[in-house]
Amino acid sequence: MATFTDAIEFLTSRLRQIGIFIALIVIVILFQLLTEGRLLTPGNVSNIIVQNSYILILAIGMVMIIIAGHIDLSVGSIAAFVGAVTGVIAVDWGLPWFVAILVGMLVGAIAGALQGFWVAFVGIPAFIVTLAGMLMFRGLTQITLGNTQITPFPTEYRQLGGGFLFPQLFPAATSPLEWITVGLGVLAALMLVVGQLRGRSKRVANNLEDEPAAWFYTKLVFGAGLILGITYLLASARGTPIVLIVLAALVVIYSAVMNRSVFGRHVYAIGGNLNAAKLSGIKTQWVTFWLFVNMGTLAALAGVVFTGRLNSAGPGAGNLFELDAIAAAFIGGAAVQGGVGTVIGAITGGLIMGVLNNGMSLLGIGTDYQQYIKGLVLLLAVAFDVFNKRRTSRVRK
Repeated sequence: MATFTDAIEFLTSRLRQIGIFIALIVIVILFQLLTEGRLLTPGNVSNIIVQNSYILILAIGMVMIIIAGHIDLSVGSIAAFVGAVTGVIAVDWGLPWFVAILVGMLVGAIAGALQGFWVAFVGIPAFIVTLAGMLMFRGLTQITLGNTQITPFPTEYRQLGGGFLFPQLFPAATSPLEWITVGLGVLAALMLVVGQLRGRSKRVANNLEDEPAAWFYTKLVFGAGLILGITYLLASARGTPIVLIVLAALVVIYSAVMNRSVFGRHVYAIGGNLNAAKLSGIKTQWVTFWLFVNMGTLAALAGVVFTGRLNSAGPGAGNLFELDAIAAAFIGGAAVQGGVGTVIGAITGGLIMGVLNNGMSLLGIGTDYQQYIKGLVLLLAVAFDVFNKRRTSRVRK
């Protein structure tokens, strides 16, 4: 009984973080019922991942920017500009596809560095700098393309955005599972279980564990089951999307950076209290600078993924990407004032947006109503965050 009570108290104290996962589950179940089972068909699950991959990539970098107390409005324009640059290199100039991608990533990093310099060392607010960047890089995109589209891209280039790691090895009538995809899913589930158990044992040994065992094992079983369920659906479709492997690697790497590295602790410290961070010896300017370099690089990667999926680089590419990435970060638990947020939360927020888009499209809801509903969800998420903080502060008093 005490264990159950401890779990309830823990869930109440972490209501904001846990609530987004519950919200995602509720939304999935709701649209699964409303669409009469079409949402969770193998092909549609694969489409949700591929179609929202570039937003999820942007959300990883955006949540780090927001945690530090900044914002970046230029990521959509940088993604479009990188798509245009890689199109010129790979299609117009005929250079190898990997050269185009490498140059595109470098362009994104340089764009982020330029903006990071103005924010970190000159002291201009990030909102103004990135607003200017949004306009400048959108203009550069149009200049580079001459207001026309570049297509088609090399096959290898397109694989990153819309390709699959392994084609179906067996006909669907013979076997619904593609064994390599299943193997990857089982391996991922095992890594999750082993990693979580080892982490908990270390925290218990150091008397740092505050998560009740009942909730920990419930969360672990659910997480492993979710991975295996998605694996089954992907294996029943076309196999593992290449971009899913990229996303998984990014989530693991950036979660480790934010949770276990000195740089990640410095980012949280800057967002929590900038003056205190300066007094403690943190090189706040350089941390901010590298955050924007990182954001530019991830925007470039998102631009390559999006361009590859569409097989086209156009002047209007990347439109409103920045708003979707910001919405994903805030829905996923990031705080407006900074200092709060997680990579996993941003990914969850992005998936909520993706499922909403996909579910409403399956129901035939127009884009006008879709925009309205997504805006309402964002408003409610931030309002819930404000309400939860006020409730917590009253309890502490």
